[in-house]
Amino acid sequence: MPENNPAPSPEPGSPAAGASGQEDRNQRYWFHILTQNTSAARNLHAAKLVDKAWQQGDRVCIVCDTMQHAEELDDLLWNFSPDAFIPHSIVPDSATSCSDPVGILLCPPVAEDWDTVIILSATLPADADRFKRLALVAHNDPSVLNQARSHFKQLRALGIEPRVHDQRKRG
Repeated sequence: MPENNPAPSPEPGSPAAGASGQEDRNQRYWFHILTQNTSAARNLHAAKLVDKAWQQGDRVCIVCDTMQHAEELDDLLWNFSPDAFIPHSIVPDSATSCSDPVGILLCPPVAEDWDTVIILSATLPADADRFKRLALVAHNDPSVLNQARSHFKQLRALGIEPRVHDQRKRG
């Protein structure tokens, strides 16, 4: 996808670019650090990533920690665009399957079920290196940034060097 794409990120849903297998692998993992420090901004950015990946044919999930957060994301996806519908459902536990192309998960995602996984939860799945594409979204809040740093270290321990899109450095 061209670099001048005005969408929030060219990565989710796009083919990996790179010459070697390790480069390809690292091209599939991204951190998005927002300039704003609100959970609403984080949710909106995640919704934009969901919409882009879904429009490109991916099965997409957002992983969050609480039913309240899942319901906020559910409302946002219902009302995201006045002329578009993003078919989705909340998946409260691992025993619940998701037939929609987009899921809001309150449980760890299964790598084979999803093309793009967006992490908004405090816990990075143990098998994060098995996902086709993974995006972590952090807003500019100290506790969320600390959580993101922890996720970054976990990915490095799995041999993954995620690409960082730090919007705080634009200007």
